[in-house]
Order: sequence, then C-alpha cells, then structure tokens
Amino acid sequence: MNEQSIESLVRGILKDMNNGASPAASENPVSSGAATVADYPIAKNHPDWIKTKTGKTLDDITLENVLNGSLTPDDLKITPRILKAQGEIATSAGRKTIANNFDRASELTAVPDTRVLEMYNALRPYRSSKQELLDIASELETKYDAKISAAYVREAAAHYEKRKKLKGDN
Repeated sequence: MNEQSIESLVRGILKDMNNGASPAASENPVSSGAATVADYPIAKNHPDWIKTKTGKTLDDITLENVLNGSLTPDDLKITPRILKAQGEIATSAGRKTIANNFDRASELTAVPDTRVLEMYNALRPYRSSKQELLDIASELETKYDAKISAAYVREAAAHYEKRKKLKGDN
C-alpha cells in the first residue's frame, strides 16, 4: 500500500467518524463568545479553530508530513485555547467537573513536558515532603500562572499530611 492510499484510507475513516463530514475548514472562526454543545465535536464543526502550538492545522497533519519529517512532536501539541473551548462545551452541557479538568489541562500546556512528569512523580504517595509539594504549588502559580493546578497540589499536600502519605511516613 503506498503513502497516497494510506492517507486516503485515513481520511476516509475520519470522514466516517465525523458522520460523513469532511475535515474541511468551516466558515466561522473562533468567536469571542463561549463554545457550546452545538460546536462539538470541534474537529468536525470548526476544524479551522484547531491549530497546534506551532501553528499547524488539521490539514497539515498528514501521513506524508510525518514520513517526510516535516512534523515534529511539538507540531502535535494542543493549545490552551482548544482546551478552553472543550471546557466551555462541557460547561454548556452541564459537565462542570470535566470543564474544570479542561481548564487545568489548559494551564499545564505552559509547563514543559519533563517538568510535568517530575511533578507527577512528586505527587505519588511517599515521594515528597509537604514543603516539596508546597514548593511545586508555588512554582505552578508563580512561574506558570497555573492557579487551578497549584490549588490541587496544595490540596494533595494537606491530604497526604492528614493520611500520613508524605515522604518519611512509610
């Protein structure tokens, strides 16, 4: 099977998944208003809203571009704006918890991947002292303006202290 056949197959599958709609750009760009349930799925209804961190569009993400090396992992990273739009859709559907998760994820796009993994490991039981967790929360809040995530880490520190899950408690 050649590259063109594979790409054609992938696009056909995507079209079927989107109920027959092709992934062509819609006429309405991201507006200043909140996204609603009517905008879901964004890839189908507003593919022009989707741009990666490096500015790539859905049309740029092709097997040909993967094979020729013109796509890098950074070209596939989601932007805070799309995560926020997904959160707005969740809010309009009455799914506040999911909306909060999208808001938190949106904040974390500013944090380098390696640092996110370090923070994740630090949040595992018995891995960090309370002060180390509070330092992570402070870093999230001050360096990355990730206030929701900082609050979660502070909450984890309090729970770990109460439940004896901090470094040295085991």
